[in-house]
Amino acid sequence: DMKKGSVMVDVAIDQGGCFETSKTTYHNDPVYTVEGIVHYCVGNMPGAVPYTSTLALTNATLKFGLAIADYGLQTVCKANPGLSMGVNIHKGACTFKKVADCFALPYQKLAF
Repeated sequence: DMKKGSVMVDVAIDQGGCFETSKTTYHNDPVYTVEGIVHYCVGNMPGAVPYTSTLALTNATLKFGLAIADYGLQTVCKANPGLSMGVNIHKGACTFKKVADCFALPYQKLAF
């Protein structure tokens, strides 16, 4: 239903992508078009600006890391269920389906 000429930027391409039509591209040929929709799916986009991306990531995630350190993963995820969706590996098991599929690993639903 998107208009032709729309642009989609897949910032999750390193973990399998977030659009049905996603495929990894590179800086030397970064875009492709599917049904008139422009796709930008360059892997490791933050690597192009490592210092800035590190500061941004730290500013966005530090409070969660500190909460996990203070209260434990289970307590923090129960208090903020959205964080559970960010747990990729728990006790040696891959708990994120797309990551498991991408790396041909067995998937196990996160359970505490």
